[in-house]
Amino acid sequence: MDTPTDRRVPLRSAPNLRDLGGLRARGGVVRSGAVYRSATLAKLDRDDQTAFERLGISTVYDLRTVGERAAAPDRLPADVRSVGLDVLADSSTDVAAGVGQLGSDPAGLAASLGDGRGIELMRDSYRNIVGLPSALAAYRTFYLDLIDPSRSGAALFHCTTGKDRTGWAAASLLLLLGVGEDDVQADYLETNTDLLPALQPLLAAAAEKGVDTQLLLPVLGVRREYLDAAIDEAHTRFGGVEGYARDGLGLGDADLDALRRRFVLHEG
Repeated sequence: MDTPTDRRVPLRSAPNLRDLGGLRARGGVVRSGAVYRSATLAKLDRDDQTAFERLGISTVYDLRTVGERAAAPDRLPADVRSVGLDVLADSSTDVAAGVGQLGSDPAGLAASLGDGRGIELMRDSYRNIVGLPSALAAYRTFYLDLIDPSRSGAALFHCTTGKDRTGWAAASLLLLLGVGEDDVQADYLETNTDLLPALQPLLAAAAEKGVDTQLLLPVLGVRREYLDAAIDEAHTRFGGVEGYARDGLGLGDADLDALRRRFVLHEG
């Protein structure tokens, strides 16, 4: 594994933001400053907007549901294009879309996770993120827009916490670019370092209300087994991540070649 020390972009009002660049890929490295991942940008404040603008991001892909976006719209610089992609439109009760309840209804979220259901619900969510028709349509649009020759500037994609729908977008992209599985998993698990501290005030508030926060932990962080469930689903349904791209998303050889040309800086 050859992972750079730190690809994080430390914005106080936009946690879990990092550059996917610098990771070793097949024949080179992922381009730095070309594609980013983050949690919600709904609280991006004025100071952080200035820092955000310096990243050169011109397109933001919002993977949240229509309801999530309406309840907490992104606060973006005026010239940034936002593309709404409702990955979980076909699954209104998916736990990945319900994590936002931590702030508004932590007791309700905890109740849904009783009897150790949290881990299995998360595995189910990752299978949905790979296989639901709405997910396939959303990620197809995501990839085709990423490689659109008319799109300029850097891109960023996010959901609410930037760990599940965003986690799969990052993992599938990196795998298609030829990044090794160990580095893909390391990027995925980095969320536990970058996001969980930002959630501590909400966890403390939930505890004060008598909520058993141990019930919440399986859905607030990420685990290797969650991403494994998504990759296994891609193998079961499509024969692997490249089969997922070809047969699930309908991407052709030219699309995948364009993806690699755009985001891999080749050596030699």
